[in-house]
Amino acid sequence: MDITYEGYFQLLKLANQEFSCSQILLQMCLDDQDKENPELVRTMGGLVGGLGYCGKLCGALTSGACLLSFYAGKGSTEEVEDSRLNAMIEELVQWFEQEIGAKYGGTDCKDILEDDPQNRIQRCPEILLQTNQKVKEILEANGYDLSSGRLVS
Repeated sequence: MDITYEGYFQLLKLANQEFSCSQILLQMCLDDQDKENPELVRTMGGLVGGLGYCGKLCGALTSGACLLSFYAGKGSTEEVEDSRLNAMIEELVQWFEQEIGAKYGGTDCKDILEDDPQNRIQRCPEILLQTNQKVKEILEANGYDLSSGRLVS
């Protein structure tokens, strides 16, 4: 995976502004499109720490699925959901299980962090950047322009 220093510094900037994992991934996506949507960023806070710090499914994975839907899902009565959306999400989940889950013993936040808050500092940035890159790869492979958020004809 091609993780850039720019992406890493963008992540650190957002983390220093006290955004959490799922909010950071969404904000990075919005930044790619030069958009703002504080309500949506606020909404993503429900996924943080494994669904509201319950330690369940990792916020990077759940927000990655939301990002795929951000591009390929239905958002208005005029839009049609991309019929490949669920397959794209499945690809992300399989990748996450193989890469992150295998490395850390599961896909739940509590498994990844091993009940040690210090692991958040060491593990989460890498996981966020890898997940962000994988989401981008999936979208590009399916014909999406990341800067416009639209399917390229």
